[in-house]
Amino acid sequence: MLSSSFAHRMAVTSLFPSDRVGMQEAVKIGFLAPLTGPVSSWGLPGLNGCRLWEDWVNAAGGLLIGGRRYPVRIIPFDCGYDPDRAVEGARHLVLTEQVRFLMMLGGDSFTPLRGFLSENRILTSTLLPSDLSPDTRYLIAPSEVHPIFNVTGVEWLARSRPELRRVALCSQKDALGLPSIATYRAACEAAGLAVVKDLQYAPGLSDVAAIVQPMLDAKPDILCWCTSYTPMVHAMTEYAHRKGFAGQILSCTLDNYQRLVARTSPDFLEGTVFQFPDFDDPKLARKAFFFSRPSTFFKEYNARYPGTWSAVSWEYVAILDIWQAAVEKVSSVHPVSVLATMKQMEHVTHAFGPARWWGESIFGIDNALIGDWPVVALQDGKARIQAFESIPGWLERHEDLLRRHMQRVGQLWQQRVEAGGRPIDLTSRALAE
Repeated sequence: MLSSSFAHRMAVTSLFPSDRVGMQEAVKIGFLAPLTGPVSSWGLPGLNGCRLWEDWVNAAGGLLIGGRRYPVRIIPFDCGYDPDRAVEGARHLVLTEQVRFLMMLGGDSFTPLRGFLSENRILTSTLLPSDLSPDTRYLIAPSEVHPIFNVTGVEWLARSRPELRRVALCSQKDALGLPSIATYRAACEAAGLAVVKDLQYAPGLSDVAAIVQPMLDAKPDILCWCTSYTPMVHAMTEYAHRKGFAGQILSCTLDNYQRLVARTSPDFLEGTVFQFPDFDDPKLARKAFFFSRPSTFFKEYNARYPGTWSAVSWEYVAILDIWQAAVEKVSSVHPVSVLATMKQMEHVTHAFGPARWWGESIFGIDNALIGDWPVVALQDGKARIQAFESIPGWLERHEDLLRRHMQRVGQLWQQRVEAGGRPIDLTSRALAE
């Protein structure tokens, strides 16, 4: 995945502590996330995926550090998305278990740990890049840069279906929905699409008709759910189906789309665009990640943990892939060494290809990894990648536009700091029958 000259490796290695472990001592990785409770669907599938990664690495002999191999061990701690439990878990994983890398969901569970993790120089990953700020030097978002990747779906759809010009948008008013609707607004403006309805609703709202009917009344070509939570995405889509909507549906996620197809129809959902592929997609076969075996990972995951596949299942593993590459490049597990190596590498490969570090204009620090991102559409009831679109390419043309829209909803890092930090009230992705 990564390469460098022997001289460069020796030069980089000499700058940092080697901190090598003994031959039989495992390299410990902390997994601090909700594994039970209403937000467990944002953590437990990720731990499942990490268990597969752990098995694969150890079956291959372990991490290759300085010509020797060392086993890896994932140490989980269930914080239940409770800040106090997160503090307890972080102290246990860092001070008692002495983990070399800490993976988190982020959000409210990260906020009280900022000082502790920074003081201890613990390399930490988050799935919520809104956690990033200039004072989080050791925090990285190398997997999912939500919601920036959503610009690719809008741009691809506008190019592929130029007859679709009218868009109705909606998303919940929270720390996931606000930046999402701002991003979709910017992407629509950049693509020349007219936003004919723009609704923000309370996260706990259950009156779907109050959201979707005004959108339908605006006569849109496209209904866009932005980053609405999965139960709401399903409910709104089913409502549009009952009302006879015959246009295009666009959404950030479409978790458990098989259930949605069964409750509407394959014809109704044909061409629905979203951003998260199944990993048995033929277009991923040429991508170098998960040991170049994404389809095998997908198959083994579903065999071992049936019915639990989601974006979270692979996102933590994608982070581990990048971390492993940096560890083996610098021949050290020391957090400062590994982070410096990640940031100094000429080329970083994330799940969907080459990527680069970015984020200062929005997050205040270039600790988010961006590259190509897949645009996915349903074809005959199955998710299929339509194209890989460039996030950096879009930002080169429209970053100022994105910044303006983020500023309007108070989502620039300076605004979040001035507001004292907006809590991220995550809702489970679980669906009611």
